[in-house]
Amino acid sequence: MRVLVTGISGFVGRRLALHLRERGDTVAGLFLDERPEGVEVAGVELHEADLLDAPALERVIAATAPEAIVNLAGLSHVGESWKRMSDYFRVNVLGTENLLRAARGARVVLASSAEVYGAVPAERQPICEDEVVDPHTPYALTKAAAERLAFAAGAVVARSFNLVGPGQAASFALPAFAHQLAAIARGEQPAVLKVGNLSARRDFVHVDDGAAAYRVLAEKGRPGEVYNLASGNAPSIGEALDRLMAISGVKAKVEPDPERMRPVDLPLLQGDNRRLRALGWQPRRTLDDALADLWNMVRITGR
Repeated sequence: MRVLVTGISGFVGRRLALHLRERGDTVAGLFLDERPEGVEVAGVELHEADLLDAPALERVIAATAPEAIVNLAGLSHVGESWKRMSDYFRVNVLGTENLLRAARGARVVLASSAEVYGAVPAERQPICEDEVVDPHTPYALTKAAAERLAFAAGAVVARSFNLVGPGQAASFALPAFAHQLAAIARGEQPAVLKVGNLSARRDFVHVDDGAAAYRVLAEKGRPGEVYNLASGNAPSIGEALDRLMAISGVKAKVEPDPERMRPVDLPLLQGDNRRLRALGWQPRRTLDDALADLWNMVRITGR
């Protein structure tokens, strides 16, 4: 299969490129500013282009002739979206529109987010794909709008829950904890861990299981359909932190930090993954696997 991955230099893009190459696929990647390097993208044809540059997208797609396009490019930090609403709209909505127009008949898989569901009552969780969307944040609003464009174009939509693992940016909760624990272990900061809301419960999926899901959807996803990319479990962030501390062997006092609190923080997001499982996908790694992989990368490389 010939696959074009947008956002290939990002957290998920690198792991997806590796997974596709291991499966024998021909892979091209789209990046902006940060040219990906290293073994993760060995054998990948790289192109630099902005989702907001429609002519550039058309040139890349004409040159690579993909059978499938996995759109991972975009802005994805929920908290930051409150400060950069216009940027999030331009990139996540207008960028998606440009890509869909340029797709030339290729199957498009749009990486969306479980955040579009909003505050679903606990009795209606795990959340099924037919739950009415009710976005509560600027980020979620842009993803819900991008989904509408994708459905109209016959694209496949993946509502990703919380992907986690090695290489995730330190601006996200669990990598932020790992970086603080590594700094404590090196004696670079006191044994005090600054945290945000630990009571929120999230459905964590190892990034490599996420990569496998995107390939399954690129090959088998039904046009115009939405699929939850979820584990089906939802521990609290506090529980995930406890497990990360146990894996790291680093002990620290936990201290709430008002700067890490979000204006809106959904209490529970847990996904029903039966629709994706019906295509042959299943999660093969645990949260502990993801935390161990994350910790080892931060401890060894500082990234």
